[in-house]
Amino acid sequence: MPQTEVLFFMDKTGSVPALEWLYRLPNNVQDKLGGAIKRLGQMGYELRRPECDYLRNKIYELRVQLQGINYRLLYFYHQKRVIISHGLTKERLVPAKEIDKAIANNMLYETNPDKYTHRMR
Repeated sequence: MPQTEVLFFMDKTGSVPALEWLYRLPNNVQDKLGGAIKRLGQMGYELRRPECDYLRNKIYELRVQLQGINYRLLYFYHQKRVIISHGLTKERLVPAKEIDKAIANNMLYETNPDKYTHRMR
């Protein structure tokens, strides 16, 4: 299985939206999302539905459901890396504004990957 480095998008202020969202969730949800992130790192492009799905414009969603609630991490690929943009809780569809936010983050990221990368320690 290919290993894919998983990194997090860091915005202009130094905030890491995905982690800020993740840390506000209950521990059991954090654990389940952590497992999904680990599988994404292990499988990269080979990870498929139901765990992930392509949305549009190079944006994907990592999908977790727990107790009837849908949790999503939006991400994109840069070279051979996964960059997690941000997370959300959703009902049926990922709102277009959330996909647009991930697209904007991807465009910003591509201007200077080093500046907009957060690596877990």
